[in-house]
Amino acid sequence: MPRSLRLIAPAALLAAALVALLAGLVIGGAAAERTLLDPGAVVRYGLPTARMLVNISLGVVIGSLVLAVFALSPERPEWRLTLDLAAASAAVLTVASAAFLIFTYLDIAAVSFSGDADFGAGLAQFVTDVELGRLWLIQVLLAAITTVLCFAVRDRRWVLLVLIVALAGALPLAQQGHAAGASGHAQAVNSLLVHLVGASVWLGGLVALVYVATAGRRASAGEGRGPGGGRGAGAPTDRARLATLVSRYSTLALPAFVAVAASGAVSAWLRIGSPDALLGTGYGRLVLLKTGALVLLGVFGAVWRRLAIPRIGGPRGGRVFLWLVLAELAVMGAASGFAAALGRTATPVALDPARETGGEGISPAEWLTGDPLPPELTPLSYLTAWKFDLAWTLVCLFGLVLYLAGAIRLRRRGDRWAIGRTVAWALGLLLLFYTTNGPFNAYEQYLFSQHMLGHMMLTMLIPMMLVLGAPVTLLLRATEKRSDGSWGGREWVLWAVQTPYSRFITHPAVAAVVFAGSLWVFYFSPIFRWAMEEHLGHQWMIVHFLISGYLFALSMIGVDPVPYRFPYPLRLVTLFATMASHAFFGVTMMTGDGLMLADWFGAMGRTWGGTPLEDQNLGGGIAWGIGELPTLALALIVAVQWSRSDDKEQKRRDRAADRSGEAELAEYNAMLAAQAKRDARAGR
Repeated sequence: MPRSLRLIAPAALLAAALVALLAGLVIGGAAAERTLLDPGAVVRYGLPTARMLVNISLGVVIGSLVLAVFALSPERPEWRLTLDLAAASAAVLTVASAAFLIFTYLDIAAVSFSGDADFGAGLAQFVTDVELGRLWLIQVLLAAITTVLCFAVRDRRWVLLVLIVALAGALPLAQQGHAAGASGHAQAVNSLLVHLVGASVWLGGLVALVYVATAGRRASAGEGRGPGGGRGAGAPTDRARLATLVSRYSTLALPAFVAVAASGAVSAWLRIGSPDALLGTGYGRLVLLKTGALVLLGVFGAVWRRLAIPRIGGPRGGRVFLWLVLAELAVMGAASGFAAALGRTATPVALDPARETGGEGISPAEWLTGDPLPPELTPLSYLTAWKFDLAWTLVCLFGLVLYLAGAIRLRRRGDRWAIGRTVAWALGLLLLFYTTNGPFNAYEQYLFSQHMLGHMMLTMLIPMMLVLGAPVTLLLRATEKRSDGSWGGREWVLWAVQTPYSRFITHPAVAAVVFAGSLWVFYFSPIFRWAMEEHLGHQWMIVHFLISGYLFALSMIGVDPVPYRFPYPLRLVTLFATMASHAFFGVTMMTGDGLMLADWFGAMGRTWGGTPLEDQNLGGGIAWGIGELPTLALALIVAVQWSRSDDKEQKRRDRAADRSGEAELAEYNAMLAAQAKRDARAGR
C-alpha cells in the first residue's frame, strides 16, 4: 500500500464526518439561530465540530492501543508506528477537549471569548462549580495524561496501563450524555459508555490497520528485494501478515459491532420515547440516518470476514484492502458526524433531572434517585420486576458465548471438557444477569434488604459458580499459543497469573481478609453512601464484590492455576472463620436500632412494606442466614475435594506398588522381621 494512504484514509474519515455533521445540524435544527441568547455561528458550529473531533480522536487512541495490546508484536515496526498514532491522536484529543470545554462555557454563559480576568474567572467557576464543567475538565486532564503516556511508554505491559487510562477518558463523556438525577440515568450512562468503547475499538482499530499496512509495505520494499533489485519474498509475507492482523481486528470488531448496535438502540429509545418521534422530530430522523450507517457498517463487517480476509494474502489483496478500508472509514465518519449532531439536537424526551422540574408531583424517591418509586415488592415481583443494565447484560452474553466457543473447540479437537463445568459457568452468568438486571437492581436503591440480597449473590453464590467453571483452564487449553511475538488472551492471562500482585491477592489469607473485611469496611464507611448516590460508585460496588468473592472462592475450591492454596484442613478453618465474621455482621445489623443512611432509605416516602429500620434488620437476617448457605456449600465442596484428593493419592500409591511389585511393602516387612530377630536375640 502506498504511504499516501496514511493521509487519504483520515481525510476520507474527516471529510465524511464533516459533511454528515453539517447535514445533521440542519436536519436536527441545531444550526438555526436562537431567538434568545444566541451564542453566534462560531459556537453553534464550533461546538459540535469539537465534539466530533473528540469522538474520533478518542476512538483512534483507544482502538490503536487495543490493537497494539492484543494483536501486534513489539518486535516489528507496526508496534512503534501504532503507538505513535495513538500519541498523536491523544494530543488531538486534548486540544479538541479543551476547545469543547471553552465552547460549552461560551454557549451556557452566553458570553464572548476574551482574554480579560472576568472571562477567566467565569471559566474557572464553570469548571469547579458546575458538574458539566467539572466533567470536561477531568476529560481534558485524562487526555493530557494519556498523551504523555503514549509518547513515553513503549513496554508492552505498561502500554496496558496506558489503555486503561485511555478507557477512563470515556467515563466523563458517558456521564454527561444524560443528566444525573434524570429518569433512566444509570441505564443511559452504561449504554453510552458501551457505545463509546465499542465504537472506539471499531473505528480506531481500522485506522491503526491503515498505518500498519503502510509500514509492512515499506519494510517489504527494503527486505524483499533480491540482488538484482527485483521483488523477493518480502511482499507476499507482508500481505500474509496483513491478513493475519485484519483477522485479529475482525475478531475484536465483531463484539464491538454488537455492543454499538445494542447500546445505540437503548440510548435512542431512552431519548425518543415513542415510535412516532422517529419521523416526527429532527432527533428521530438523525437517529434513522445513524442507524442506516450502522447497518451499512455491519455489511462491511460481513464482507471483511466472508470475502476480504481470504483475498488479502493474494495478488490483488492490497487493492481489496485499500477500497474496503476507505469505504468503511467514510461510513464511520458519517456515523460520527451524525452522532455529534445528535448531541446538539433537542431530544423528544426531556433529560432534565426530576428535582429541577420544580418539585411539583415529584415523590421523595424520584427526588433522590431520579426514578419513580417502584410498586410494592411481592413474591411475584421476583419474576416480573426488571431494570435492565446493558453493560452487565453484554458482559454475561459475551462471557457465555466465549466460554461455549472454547468448550466446543476442545470437543472438536477431541479433548474432554466436563459438562458440569459448563453448566456451572452458565448458571453463574445467568445469576449475574438476574442480579444486575432483575428485582435486586430494581429495588436495591429503595430497600436495604434487597440491596443485601443482591450483595450476597454477587459476593458468594455467583463467584462460587463461576469458579467451578474453571474459565482460565479452559482459556489456556482452547487458545493456541502465538509465535509472532504478540500477546493474545492466553499470553496475557499467563502473565497476569505470575505477577507479584497476583501472587499476593490470590493468597488464601489475603483473599479471606478482603472477602470478610469488605463487608465491614463498605457498610461502615462513606463508600456505602457513594455506592448508593453515585452511578460510578454503584458500578464499583458490583465489580469489587464480584472480584473479592471470586478470589476467595478460587483460593478455596478453584482448579484454575494460582501460586498457592491452603491445605484442605486449613481451608475449612478459614471458611468457618469467615462464616463467623458474616454471622457477627448479620447479628449487628439485626439488633441495631440506628438506621444506616437515614436520609436515603428513611426518606423514600414508601407507604408499603416494613419500616426502613425493620427492612434493615431483615437485611441483617439475610446476611446472617441466607448469606451463610453458599459458605456451607463451599465447605461441602472442600470436603468432597479433600476426599477425592485422598482417593487419588491412594490410587497413585496402588499404581506405584503394582509397578514395583509391592517392593516397598516387602522391604517394610523385611525391616520388621529383622527388628523382631534383634529383639529376640536381645531377650535371651
